[in-house]
Amino acid sequence: MVSVVMPFRDAAETLAEALESIQWQTLEDFELLGIDDGSKDGSAGILESRLKSDSRLRMFSPGRVGLVKALNLGLKESRAALVARMDADDLMHPQRLELQWRFLGKRPELALTASRVEMFPPELVRRGYLEYLRWQNSLTKPREIAANIYWESPFVHPSVMFRKSLVLKLGGYREGPFPEDYELWLRIFREGRPMAKLPRVLLQWREHPERLSRVDPRCSREAFDRIRAFYLGKDRRLLTGREWVIWGAGRSSRKRARLLMEQGMVPAAWIDVDPRKLGKQIWGLKVYPPYWLEERRPRPLVLVYVRSKGAKEQIREYLLGLGYREGPDFFPVG
Repeated sequence: MVSVVMPFRDAAETLAEALESIQWQTLEDFELLGIDDGSKDGSAGILESRLKSDSRLRMFSPGRVGLVKALNLGLKESRAALVARMDADDLMHPQRLELQWRFLGKRPELALTASRVEMFPPELVRRGYLEYLRWQNSLTKPREIAANIYWESPFVHPSVMFRKSLVLKLGGYREGPFPEDYELWLRIFREGRPMAKLPRVLLQWREHPERLSRVDPRCSREAFDRIRAFYLGKDRRLLTGREWVIWGAGRSSRKRARLLMEQGMVPAAWIDVDPRKLGKQIWGLKVYPPYWLEERRPRPLVLVYVRSKGAKEQIREYLLGLGYREGPDFFPVG
C-alpha cells in the first residue's frame, strides 16, 4: 500500500529507534527502502540485521551519492503508488501510515498530505524552530497551504506522503542550490494540485546541531529567497493580467524583491508605512501609504514582503478588513 523512502548516512545512533517506529505501524502492508548514502559508522549493518526477519525491509547501497540522488533512487525502486518520506533520526506515530493512506484514498484530488509534527528533545529546540512549527502546524487545509506557500515550506519533509506518479511526472527531486523538498512543493503548487495536512501530530522530528537545515548552504536563507522568487516569477496566474504591488520598502524587503524583479516582473508601486519613504521613488516606483489600496480600482494584488511577526499580522488584518482574500488577493512572501 505504501513505500517508505528513507535515505541515511552515519545514523547508527538513531536508526534502530526509527526502524522500530516504522515496523510497528498499524498499516502492515508497506515496504521500507533504506538507501545507504555512504555510511561509515555501521548504519548499514543495523538495517541489514533486520532484513532477514522482516521481508518488508529493503536496502540499497549506491555509495556516497548525496540526498537528492538517494531520494530519486528510492522513488525509482519503490513499488507502491503512495510514497512516504522518513528520516533515520525521526520517529513515526504508530498510525501515521494508515491515517495518511486512508486520507489520500478519500481525497483523490490531493497531490500529497503531511501531518503536524513535534520536535524533540525539547531542551535543544530553539525559539525560531518553535515559531516555525507553530506556523506550519496551523496550516492544514489546501487553501491555507496555498495562501502561505511563498512564505516558507509548509511541510516538514519526513512527515509527507505523496502520489508517486505525479512526482515522477514532474521529474522527481531536483538537484540544485536550493532545498529539494520546498522546490518540489512549489512545483506541485505551480501545477495547480492541492496539498493538505492531517491535523494530528504523526511525526517526532529530532533536533540536533548537525541538521542539514543548519549546515547545508542549500537550506540557507538566501537559497530559500532565490527559489521562492524563481517560482513566484513563474506564477503567471498571479502576476499577469492584474496590477500588483509590494508591501514593504525597507532594505531587506527590497533585497528580496529585487530577485523577483530581475525576472522582468515589475510591480505598480510600493506600499509602506514609514513616513520617510512615502512619496519617494525606489527603482522608479512610487511609495504609497496603505490607504492608497482603498482608493485603487480594481484592487491590486499585494505581495507582503514584511517579515516581522507583529507587522505581518497587522498587515494581514488590514487587508482582510478591506475585503481582500488571503491567497487570491494577497500573499505573504518570506
